[in-house]
Amino acid sequence: MALARRVAAVIPLVGAVTTAAALTGAAFLTVAHAGCDEAGRFVRTGGSIEFVGGCVNGADLPAAPTAEVENVDRFGGSKKP
Repeated sequence: MALARRVAAVIPLVGAVTTAAALTGAAFLTVAHAGCDEAGRFVRTGGSIEFVGGCVNGADLPAAPTAEVENVDRFGGSKKP
């Protein structure tokens, strides 16, 4: 009886460790086969920071939303009534 309780108590732990190992392996394989030779880097140009290089082309990304400065609450990010 005591052995069955110990085994039943260890099964969830073994399952969790196995799942974590499988997800870690999948993450490493995904990164290894991503197909991007250059990781890219951030470069400060004037008052802004640009991402240079990498596999992502900036023209393929959607434009950032714009808001009028006087309608935005600095701290909450929501529009003032």
